[in-house]
Amino acid sequence: MALVLVVEDEVDMSNLIRDRLVAEGHEVAQAFDGRTALAVAQDRSPDLVILDWMLPDLDGLAVCRRLREEHLMPIIMLTARTEEVDRVLGLEVGADDYVPKPFSMRELLARARAALRRVALESQRGATMATAGAGPTPVSAGPAAILHGPLRIDPGAHAATLDGETLHLTPKEYDLLVLFATHPGRAFSRDFLLERIWDGDYEGFDRAVDTHIRRLRRKLGPLGDAIVTVWGVGYRFVPQPQGRS
Repeated sequence: MALVLVVEDEVDMSNLIRDRLVAEGHEVAQAFDGRTALAVAQDRSPDLVILDWMLPDLDGLAVCRRLREEHLMPIIMLTARTEEVDRVLGLEVGADDYVPKPFSMRELLARARAALRRVALESQRGATMATAGAGPTPVSAGPAAILHGPLRIDPGAHAATLDGETLHLTPKEYDLLVLFATHPGRAFSRDFLLERIWDGDYEGFDRAVDTHIRRLRRKLGPLGDAIVTVWGVGYRFVPQPQGRS
């Protein structure tokens, strides 16, 4: 059972989403405005947030941006805005998925299940790594850290640091970074990344890849230049050789 925070100011719509999620065995917290949503997220740390764009006081974009400053849970944005620029804007501020209104409840639930499945897999992987490293002998302490210059990725801890400072990455940003870092020099197409990172649940909207890459580059600072665009294909990670400045 997961805790899902539904942030929707239309009471009937909020209750409908709540009832369907409860029927699937989840616990649901509701918020009908942005400030309440932030307070609930801070107090209860939900596993997933379903967030409407148009809210009283703080709009969904502001709420999403504030959530991303402190939390890594997946965020699904709901909105009647259907232009590509709006989708990109929602992804830029930290949303993991984007469902335009009007939407099929079946589709929304499928996307919620996919997001929660990724959370569960990451938790399971972390628990497995912790168990593997907790034995009396340190012979097998889990997967080795991935090192590229100032970048260190610790798969067992599901964490990454740059020059010793923690990188605050969303789940998809982290997954992208691990994929690139474990296959330096290999070019990945947008379609492959959508299938691998989004489980094929993004209906071919390849701008999601571009947006997440842009955010990841920004968080990596100068090292972000190592994520190179391969025109007509996608992206590859080309870290600077050790010993070069």
